[in-house]
Amino acid sequence: MKGWCRRIGAAVVVLFLGGCAATAYLGQSISGEFDLLRRAQPIPALVADQQTPPDLRTRLQAVLRIRDFAAQQLSLPDNDSYRRYTDVGRKFVVWNVFVAPELSADLMTWCFPVAGCVAYRGYFRQADAEEFAMTMRREGYDVFVGGVPAYSTLGYFDDPVLSTFIQYSEAEIARLLFHELAHQLAYAKDDSTFNESFAVTVETEGLRRYLAEAPPARVEAVNEASSRREEFTKLVSQARARLVAAYATAHDDAARREAKARIIDELQQAYAALKNGKWRGYGGYDNWFADGVNNAKLGSVAVYTARVPQFQALLARKGGNLAAFYAEVQALAKLPKAQRDVELDSLTVPLQAAAE
Repeated sequence: MKGWCRRIGAAVVVLFLGGCAATAYLGQSISGEFDLLRRAQPIPALVADQQTPPDLRTRLQAVLRIRDFAAQQLSLPDNDSYRRYTDVGRKFVVWNVFVAPELSADLMTWCFPVAGCVAYRGYFRQADAEEFAMTMRREGYDVFVGGVPAYSTLGYFDDPVLSTFIQYSEAEIARLLFHELAHQLAYAKDDSTFNESFAVTVETEGLRRYLAEAPPARVEAVNEASSRREEFTKLVSQARARLVAAYATAHDDAARREAKARIIDELQQAYAALKNGKWRGYGGYDNWFADGVNNAKLGSVAVYTARVPQFQALLARKGGNLAAFYAEVQALAKLPKAQRDVELDSLTVPLQAAAE
């Protein structure tokens, strides 16, 4: 599930929480963030250092190109974010815990003064994430713990490039950095889906422009990976929509549980058919399915993609002008959520319109 993990990596870690938050959670958030910042080294210095391993130097040089492209060609923030590098020393920088009721497709949220309400809790230690996940499972909730290679502090700090994603392909590093920088432009409290869908739209458009002059074979490989990502997302979204309908219409909890089991089984069968058919055996999402599917896992995908069609439509309405697009998104982010949802729902989806 490497491709999807990169999207989950766009999650925002909540820092400097209010008094209602557990002291331990506050402490691990602050200490984890400052540890990353303390160990960060300027990328130009690492590139110039002869002791830097050649492969790492090459990848850091690519980061500098990507960073300059983001500022000069995508109108993304031109600041010190992603101009330093930290070797994290572990596979993921953060583990996010998503929680949903057993018979509801809606993710639980946690609310904090700085970040508003978010649909997950982030931990710098996997053991802490698993401990919280186990607590929620004991209470009967569906839970999903996802490793995160990157996150954004929304510009409050100069986020460094991390060893958790430096081994990605240049295209995937570009996608991730464009996404994270987008979070610094617009952020709506209490609306994770708005924030992540906007960032996914920016990463997609940014990567398309970044690869505009790349060799055709490279573009084809990236497009194939993007197509698989979209098809995976579509499968998950359709299954989740069916679950929403089943939970709403079933006459009792027994019927809801039966429908849940059936829909999840059908999702797994659909994935197997896609993998063994059109994908010619590509198993990049096998791990996502391996330990079972539940409401929390389905919701973790939806929160990053549900509003992408509306944002793509808005970008098209602005004629591809990113600065104008950002300004419109920033205005939307300031609206009350109910009004913002109405505005987004009114947008025409270009792909659907073309199909009609």
